[in-house]
Amino acid sequence: MNIKKARGFLGLAGAVAGAVGAFSGFKAAREKKDKLALANAIASIAVAVTGAALAVRALRKDELA
Repeated sequence: MNIKKARGFLGLAGAVAGAVGAFSGFKAAREKKDKLALANAIASIAVAVTGAALAVRALRKDELA
């Protein structure tokens, strides 16, 4: 396994971990009806999704090269 592929897998794992934290924050914000925490959780989910997409793209580019 080369370094680029390992970096892609680590990025994907980080995005998944971030998504788990963001979803738990989203659930807690909904229970507390905290609009600011809810906005933060939604933004965190968007960051996690974007990070996962970038990691998947990097892994695909590495496979095609």
